[in-house]
Amino acid sequence: MTRSEELFNEAKRYLVGGVNSPVRAMKPYPFFTARGEGARLYDVDGNSYIDYCLAYGPLILGHAHPEVVRAVKRQLELGSAYGTPTELELEFAKRIVKAVPCAEMVRFVNTGTEATMAAIRLARGVTGRKKIVKFEGAFHGAHDYVLVKAGSGATTHGVPTSAGIPEETTRNTLLAPFNDEAAVERLFKEQGEEIAAVILEPVIGNAGCILPKDGYLRFLREVTSEAGAMLIFDEVITGFRLRLGGAQEYYGVTPDIATLGKIAGGGLPIGVVAASREVMENFSPVGKVYQAGTFNGNPLSMSAGLATLRVLERGDVYRRLEALGKRIRKGLEEVSQDAGIETRVYGVASMFQMYFTGEEVRDYASALKADAELFLRFQREMLLRGIFLPPSQYECNFLSCAHGEEEVDYTLEKAEEVLRALR
Repeated sequence: MTRSEELFNEAKRYLVGGVNSPVRAMKPYPFFTARGEGARLYDVDGNSYIDYCLAYGPLILGHAHPEVVRAVKRQLELGSAYGTPTELELEFAKRIVKAVPCAEMVRFVNTGTEATMAAIRLARGVTGRKKIVKFEGAFHGAHDYVLVKAGSGATTHGVPTSAGIPEETTRNTLLAPFNDEAAVERLFKEQGEEIAAVILEPVIGNAGCILPKDGYLRFLREVTSEAGAMLIFDEVITGFRLRLGGAQEYYGVTPDIATLGKIAGGGLPIGVVAASREVMENFSPVGKVYQAGTFNGNPLSMSAGLATLRVLERGDVYRRLEALGKRIRKGLEEVSQDAGIETRVYGVASMFQMYFTGEEVRDYASALKADAELFLRFQREMLLRGIFLPPSQYECNFLSCAHGEEEVDYTLEKAEEVLRALR
């Protein structure tokens, strides 16, 4: 019995399902991590893995980046929490405002879930309306208003709508298929005067990796503006990943409100709400939309986030990540064809996912047609060869600055080996 299996058996006595988040569950058991360094994770049994999960997206610099480590160590010696304003918050806010097109002011919170929850409350407070539109398969955190036909672990584990959420809570949550203009137009024609906001992942990263079709984000910008509703980009995944200015810079569409997280914390917990001054000053203590948190603007997270942004602001980071992303996506397409297995590979910049299907994946319904069981067999075999992909067809894979051509080429070599064996 491995040490990971021993720990998992013990963990099941104290942690629900032996894990602290459903996405970490893996059959027959997850490996327990001892440390991370660069592009690799090392488990308690001494195995190493090329890591394409990267803590589900935050670690764009890789594990334990020296500049991030130094910044956090330095701050920890000065204190871990104050409950008072710090210069770090101000410096970080200024950098975000400079980078993110929609941002004139920000509010730091602690998680992406908190950020989307606050953004929806803010949109409702500004518009005086109740209803929101979300897209099937998109995941905006684990709070009641958006845990309806959600992606991520909710899809993997067969609970797209959670128990414990009253019907009246989700009555004001309207659903539409992603990339479907007609469905959105119908909702606005029928209920437009009641819709406070449309919230979406510009690239759906919680049903695999589903890209917006050409012009779709601009369409959403136009339809919300015409109806007096707000457009919320949930950039918890895409923020600082596609470009320094996120998906809104990459696609050239500016939302009313953006939520950030993951990369913004440099590997530590964080959430960010960003918008214009006019919108943001509806938050307390200036406005009437209440939002607060003991750990808002936590100095450790500020330090890690600042250190990360300083690295991302340098040189050709995004050009290199884009090239590496194209290399692995093209490679996966080629080895699938060579192995005679039908797949569809999607991604953008340093994001990618492979679906085991012969059909195009443009929305949640088409993603669900992919062979999720075959994907899990592929994921398990890759893990045995030292490559860690998230254990779900409905999660996204990521590259970091610590990955290079050597890691990608090894991954493609093993992917072809596994695919031929699965044929």
